[in-house]
Amino acid sequence: MRDLAALPKAHLHIHLEGAMRPSTLAEFAAEAGRTAPPTRGFASFPQFVEMYDGAVAFIRTREQLARVVREVVEDAALSGAVWIEAQANPMFYVPRFGTPEEVLTFMLEVGRTEAARLGIGFGMMAVAIRSLPTAEAEALAVLAAEFADRGVVSFGLAADEALWPPAPFERAFAIAREAGLTSAPHAGELLGPESIVGALDLLGARRIQHGVRAVEDPELVRRLAAEGIVLDVCPTSNVELWVVPEIGAHPLPALLEAGVRCSINGDDPLLFGPGLLEEYETARTALGLSDDELAGVAKASLEGSAAPAELVTAQVAAVDAWLAG
Repeated sequence: MRDLAALPKAHLHIHLEGAMRPSTLAEFAAEAGRTAPPTRGFASFPQFVEMYDGAVAFIRTREQLARVVREVVEDAALSGAVWIEAQANPMFYVPRFGTPEEVLTFMLEVGRTEAARLGIGFGMMAVAIRSLPTAEAEALAVLAAEFADRGVVSFGLAADEALWPPAPFERAFAIAREAGLTSAPHAGELLGPESIVGALDLLGARRIQHGVRAVEDPELVRRLAAEGIVLDVCPTSNVELWVVPEIGAHPLPALLEAGVRCSINGDDPLLFGPGLLEEYETARTALGLSDDELAGVAKASLEGSAAPAELVTAQVAAVDAWLAG
């Protein structure tokens, strides 16, 4: 079988802190004189969020934040990623590390420097949080727009879409889109097709983080295929958060068969386990995707990304070479 690590791909759905290495979290905890917090065994989405926030709390210095960024980029490169869009909310670090502009500048400099060292591309998705006031999302969108020529390439929206619908975030996404940022909100994970429709119609989404529950609405599936919307799918995450009952029931093959463009991603490896390469391997072994299908997924990840056009063109050709080889 062809080596999936050698398949050029983009990593488009990866939360920066949720991709922290477990060993790194353990070291940060030891430095603080504490035991590392649990990252497994959550029994609900709120418990999952609580564990995520517990890990973030151990990033207490700029040097630790830089280490997390570097290691996330390195792990992407080891998985065969040639482009990564790590998502984070720089506002989380303002009380500790300076102004929002200073924090974002720092994260981008570290990420781009490490990516250049490894020969891959790096961009950031500024991700708003649904549970926070909409004014904070709008302030983040303004900040992201200011950095649109400095490495912020997309704008996202995370947290439980079943509790916080997309309408209040229209203005934030309009600001981001006007600056040329790709709209890529979470939808179709904890809520069904209606959340995806809202993301498309109200937020101008060109990518959907997750989106797998589109399969519940055949008309929506046809729309996604016709409009070329990319779903940034995370198979293991969907099992761990009870979106699908088990991996063999995952709708990724059905979505691809229907012509929907999908990328494969790790989401939060710290809490779910597999990274990017392991998710591709799961798609091959547990979901039965052929190398032709996996190459199509890799192309969709590149073409749906906000990577520079020259990188996309070169790496799509490299995918063809991988398949031909």
